[in-house]
Amino acid sequence: MINRRELVQRASLILGGAVSTQMTSALMGEVTNTGASVPVSEELAKLVAEVADVIIPETDTVGAKEAGAHEFIIRLMRDCYPEKTQKNFYAGLDRIDQRSQKAFEKPFIDLSRPEQIEIMKKTTQEDRGYFKQFKRFTQVGYFTSEQGLTQNLQYMPIPGRFEGDVPYEKGQGVIMNAR
Repeated sequence: MINRRELVQRASLILGGAVSTQMTSALMGEVTNTGASVPVSEELAKLVAEVADVIIPETDTVGAKEAGAHEFIIRLMRDCYPEKTQKNFYAGLDRIDQRSQKAFEKPFIDLSRPEQIEIMKKTTQEDRGYFKQFKRFTQVGYFTSEQGLTQNLQYMPIPGRFEGDVPYEKGQGVIMNAR
């Protein structure tokens, strides 16, 4: 069976530059930021969780919030990015909350799911770079969680031969071969 460390190393090799040094460090449990960090309040943590859950919502499997993707994002920012980058990242969440206040006169976490989706659609248009970064962090946090790995990915510990055209069955997870 492949362990998490090996999975991360192999994914980094496959993805090349798509996985940043900071992301790899966070996945390995390393701390590369030894300086100051932005304090994350309970309200801010809830906002991170809610935005992540809009990106990967609960369906027949757990969503990003239940899988703890927000905890990964907060740890990634705290442990692997300098304070200035952390401030910029959390400023993006402030912008999401401001859009929510402007459109619905409520904080993002108090919106209904359709309203949250509308705000996130605006974010993809008005703050595309931030949205892509948050989405990437959410995906990595989710798919490296126990729930993401066991419920959404189909792990094959013994690689078979290459089959380039395999029919997809409804509900089938992404197939990952260990090599």
